[in-house]
Amino acid sequence: MRHISTLILVALMAFFTLSMVQAGEQVKVTVESLHKDMTELKGKMVQLQGKIIKVNNGIMGRNFLHLQDGTGTSAAGNNDLTVTSNETANVGDEVTILGVVVLDHDFGSGYRYPLMVEEAVITKKK
Repeated sequence: MRHISTLILVALMAFFTLSMVQAGEQVKVTVESLHKDMTELKGKMVQLQGKIIKVNNGIMGRNFLHLQDGTGTSAAGNNDLTVTSNETANVGDEVTILGVVVLDHDFGSGYRYPLMVEEAVITKKK
C-alpha cells in the first residue's frame, strides 16, 4: 500500500511539474547563468541540460545529483549544480532537468546548499 501511495505521489508531482512546463513558465538556463541570476530565479521553474557527474540516491527521502553543462569554472564555483529528485540518473548520463530553484536550503548536520534545484523531473537523452 505504501509503495502505491509513493507511486501516486511521484506521478502527481511529475504531472504538476509538466503542467507548469507546458504552460510556458519555465526558464531555460545554464549552470553558470543560474549561479549568476539565482536571486531573480528563486522559486521559479528552470530547465537545464547537462551531464550527471555525481549521484547519491536515497538520502533524506530523495536523490541528490550533480549536473555540469560545460559553463562556469570550478575556480569560480559556478560550474556545478546540485539537483534533488525522486527520479535518478547515472553518472555520465546526458539529461534535461526541470525543477524549482531553491536558495539557502539547510538540511542540518552541515548539509547546507546556497543554490539547488529541487523536485526535478529528469529526462535522459537517448
